[in-house]
Amino acid sequence: LSQSAHPIVCIFHVLFKGLALFFYIFGGWFSGTKKKGATNSGANFITVTVICILLLAADFWVVKNITGRLLVGLRWWNKVDGDKTTWIFESAKDRQINKFDSSVFWMVLYATPIAWGALMIIGILKFNLAWLIVVFMAIALSSANVYGYYKCSSDQKAKF
Repeated sequence: LSQSAHPIVCIFHVLFKGLALFFYIFGGWFSGTKKKGATNSGANFITVTVICILLLAADFWVVKNITGRLLVGLRWWNKVDGDKTTWIFESAKDRQINKFDSSVFWMVLYATPIAWGALMIIGILKFNLAWLIVVFMAIALSSANVYGYYKCSSDQKAKF
């Protein structure tokens, strides 16, 4: 992190993703209680699911509005006008991008849907279908960020 121009931003870029993955992977241990007379496994499942979805939503917002702008100088959003949806891509002009920050941003951005995709395959093979709610939400949000920033990056390259 000593090479980073924005070390706190890099940490938050990884933090919410890591916490969501942590709670998804290890939260199942708490909700899958097999103890005699255990009646709160459903409540634990709901709690872990809600925590994961809140972390995923926070991650989506932070990546879309803060880390993308500060680490790579890119931003995207949707504009809805009645029935028409327009994607808007924005790139910072004449701004030096730190190589370390850029590497962290793109590597983590692309690795996230791959990790969740692997967890989806594992969930299907283990027939943990209820847990796929979290996985589908994670794939949808992280893929939306990947698509938005990929289009931003392509748009920026086209301008040059």
